Amino acid sequence: MRKFVKVILGLTAGILIVLSMLYYLQEKLIFLPTKLDNQYQYSFEEPFEEFFITRPDGARLNALHFKRDNPRGIILYFHGNAGNLDRWGEEVLGLVRRNYDLVVMDYRTYGKSSGKLSETALLEDAQAFYDYVAEINDKKKIILFGRSLGTAMASYLSSRNQTSMLILETPFYSLLDVAKERFPILPVDMLMKYPFKTHLYLQDTNCPIVILQGDQDRVVPISSALKLFQSLEGKQRTFVKIEGGSHNNLKTFDDYQLALNKLLTPHTF
Repeated sequence: MRKFVKVILGLTAGILIVLSMLYYLQEKLIFLPTKLDNQYQYSFEEPFEEFFITRPDGARLNALHFKRDNPRGIILYFHGNAGNLDRWGEEVLGLVRRNYDLVVMDYRTYGKSSGKLSETALLEDAQAFYDYVAEINDKKKIILFGRSLGTAMASYLSSRNQTSMLILETPFYSLLDVAKERFPILPVDMLMKYPFKTHLYLQDTNCPIVILQGDQDRVVPISSALKLFQSLEGKQRTFVKIEGGSHNNLKTFDDYQLALNKLLTPHTF
């Protein structure tokens, strides 16, 4: 009997240790930033300005503003969970070359950005960048574009602000939903500090919503994006499935480029 009790206590202790690690280390699982020295000089093939926004808690957030002559509008872009602006500045050049101004920021702890991570802070930071864009642009010409993790921020903003269109590349129903699928035996509802309930944000969104998703995505499965799409019944929504596309290569497919060409044309406004 004593041996049995010891086994149970040992298993219980082990489980509690694992759960504690998942709770306290989940930032390291979700966010994969690459730091940059504050003196680092960006270099891109399109004109841009680097700037910072300082938040009330002292966080200093780094961003790039790509500028075009006589742009069709402006895209506020929220990137994925890995890297920094050195990478994402290159990634967005295809959008800029469709003759759009574009603003992309680094989240707290990414690149040159500082500050303490939390779901609330990330969403409020996103609003600060919308405010920056809205001050210098017609709100009817603002497009919100989110990629992977950034789809949560873009969706949140679309529920609270005026925008002409919301484009979501590899989105999830919620990050909580993705975690449940990956860790079905764990009580992720209690552990998750970053649920990012995209489906709830979008219930208050009134602009056209476009989802771009590859059917071979192993990071955010297409089932999560379809579940999100189905939750938007009654809204102006479009789902573009990229056959053979995975999480990080959609831009290499003709169907993806054709979809963006169709979306990002003057008649959009």
